[in-house]
Amino acid sequence: MKIPSKFLENAVDQLGTLPGIGKRTALRLTLHLLKKNEIEVMDFTQAIIDLKNKLFSCSSCGNIADEPICSICINPNRDHHTICVVEDIRDVMAIESTSAYKGIYHVLDGLISPLDGVGPQDLNIQSLIDKIAREKITEIIFALSPTMEGDTTNFYLFKKLQPYSPYITTLSRGVAVGSELQYTDELTLGKSLLQRQVFKINN
Repeated sequence: MKIPSKFLENAVDQLGTLPGIGKRTALRLTLHLLKKNEIEVMDFTQAIIDLKNKLFSCSSCGNIADEPICSICINPNRDHHTICVVEDIRDVMAIESTSAYKGIYHVLDGLISPLDGVGPQDLNIQSLIDKIAREKITEIIFALSPTMEGDTTNFYLFKKLQPYSPYITTLSRGVAVGSELQYTDELTLGKSLLQRQVFKINN
């Protein structure tokens, strides 16, 4: 595909770095932006700049926020004695959309995956252990995807958290094995939360 302008080609290359965006799709999006007026393009650009410069990672749970601490963590109406452990912020959004959970979260920012070179030290795990050791937490919910990586992470966390004796539960298996939590429909996810089970290790 021959692109007649270096500026157009540069924009296509940048959009093409986004996940799931091939060169043809990047070209179509770039041409669409080209048709917008200057104010619309500036608004689009400013939104991306603000996303990078003004977004916070919550210092308490790792969720995204407009302030140093997210709206969930500072909400006095949430149950601050129950922590739902999730892989990333998309899972927080998925669970919040069910309106079935009223506790707080802890975002690991990934899963343990030795094949991909991701170990416990690469994840937001130590801050979770420190929080449980420091605060009165009555329940930990493992809400990780039912995949090999999710199960490995669950097992590791269970071993690490056991000395602190919190009540540890996991989602019921209404969430299909091998699926990712963020793609589970709201009704199934909500029921899996409400019908959660005590986490056990099968020997």
